[in-house]
Amino acid sequence: MRAADWIVLFGSLFSIIAYGLYRARGSNTVDPYLLAGKTMPWYAMALSIMATQASAVTFISTTGQSYVDGMRFVQAYFGLPIAMIIVSATVVPLFHRAKVYTAYEYLEKRFDTQTRALASVIFLFQRGLSAGVTIYAPAIVLSVILGWPERLTILITGATVVTYTVIGGIKAVTWSDVQQMCIIFLGLVAALVTVILLLPDSVSFGDAVYLAGAANRLNAVTTHFDWRDRFNIWSGLFGSTFLFLSYFGCDQSQVQRYLTGRSIAQSRLSLLFNAVAKIPMQFFILFIGAMVFVFYLFVQPPVLFQKAELGRIRNLAAFQPVETDYQSAFERRRQAALALVETRRTADPAGRERQAEEYRSAQRSLDAARIRASPLVEQSGGENDFSDTNYIFLSFVTRYLPSGLVGLLIAVVFAATMSASSGEINSLATVSVVDLYKRYIVRHGTDHHYLWASRWATLLWGACAVAFAGFGRKLGSLIVAVNIVGSLFYGSLLGCFVVALAFRRVGGTAVFIGMLAGETAVFWAFYFTGMSYLWYNVIGCAVVVATSLFVTAAVSARPARPQPR
Repeated sequence: MRAADWIVLFGSLFSIIAYGLYRARGSNTVDPYLLAGKTMPWYAMALSIMATQASAVTFISTTGQSYVDGMRFVQAYFGLPIAMIIVSATVVPLFHRAKVYTAYEYLEKRFDTQTRALASVIFLFQRGLSAGVTIYAPAIVLSVILGWPERLTILITGATVVTYTVIGGIKAVTWSDVQQMCIIFLGLVAALVTVILLLPDSVSFGDAVYLAGAANRLNAVTTHFDWRDRFNIWSGLFGSTFLFLSYFGCDQSQVQRYLTGRSIAQSRLSLLFNAVAKIPMQFFILFIGAMVFVFYLFVQPPVLFQKAELGRIRNLAAFQPVETDYQSAFERRRQAALALVETRRTADPAGRERQAEEYRSAQRSLDAARIRASPLVEQSGGENDFSDTNYIFLSFVTRYLPSGLVGLLIAVVFAATMSASSGEINSLATVSVVDLYKRYIVRHGTDHHYLWASRWATLLWGACAVAFAGFGRKLGSLIVAVNIVGSLFYGSLLGCFVVALAFRRVGGTAVFIGMLAGETAVFWAFYFTGMSYLWYNVIGCAVVVATSLFVTAAVSARPARPQPR
């Protein structure tokens, strides 16, 4: 990084944190610290919700996902608008009128304490794991740019996030998110414009889109049905609807955002804004990854984008033939891409198809060489099941973007991390204090006592997230990993709330048993089937509802015991 990059990076981060802490003045009691005193306008909540979703994982991993697998991942968001409408119509007014701090506080009002406790523990477990993945993403950035060990960068990132979250609470988190989203949008536009300008003069924007499409990198919609395929329109419409119903209706990290709203209408507006804006934003990020793919058609990419692991295997005898084949395949693909651009401008459909097939054949050869290189990492003492997907976009940014713009893109990654991580850690602290500590340990403490308990809980969960972040490199594509972690638990939470709202006769014991059965079913599907993770949410919800209804019916059908005379 050059001087201009450091100035842009630190200037951006300082302004974000300072503005968030400035707006958080007065957060010296529990209500302002955890719910901002219910004073947030809809646009602040909307941008905060979007920022929480748009973590560093989104920019680092989603662009890499598009580079290697095309834009199919956008289908994982097709259920979002449906879910937002349902959540806005049902749980938003319910939670506001119940005057709760957490979603799980409502479950005690509807069922009993054991159901509330189980739902809280499930949330704490899954969100605690996800927070670790979120913190790991920018650690990759610093390790790539500065050459620092990932453990050191994880500690630095975690300490930064935890410090301003402990001090400022939800107000600091939300108002920081507003600025962070502005920087994120600016950085995304700058990245796309830059990659297009770096293309050869003979390749227009239309040519670039055509080349990406010919290599199946613009395959945004896949209509075939396959349980094992993670990304198709069916899992996107049905599976992701359940995922986002769970995420926005049952996950405290999101519920807490719209509980800070001034009114039910303001909270609904914040969610409906995301229903409209999220899919285009995700499409835009994936499209950047597709354009990076086109850029590397004409500039040879490394065999592996992870510089440290590439250096590890470069001296192996088995690597030399792989590198030779890779260079040959790249040159063949480059020539085929240029020829396809020329053929595209002629009135020869048959010739275009022949040249497109040659282009795709060369791409398959290049992919085969990369696949042969990956096992060499393990053979040389590196990680098992090596994947460099998370390093693709970073490699492009650090090597080819101009001075100043690198700092802006790195600021985007850190801004996204701070928004997502701070929100997660703050919600973890809220659930820990409100649903467990205040309910079971210190029931009649002062407001000041619970404020400091919330700060200590924030610090504790930040430390846990940092500890789990050390396992991030073993998870492959981070954007997929974070969704898998959530899907292992969200279905059961959603099923619990479905029962609470739709089946008034079901009691706490029945839904408690249903949640345990739902988690059992989901983990069985995870370990023993090749099913896409999006379907876990459907399975978990269905099993909770079915089991709860069965237990209720069985208890009702049991003959009453005769009363002693």
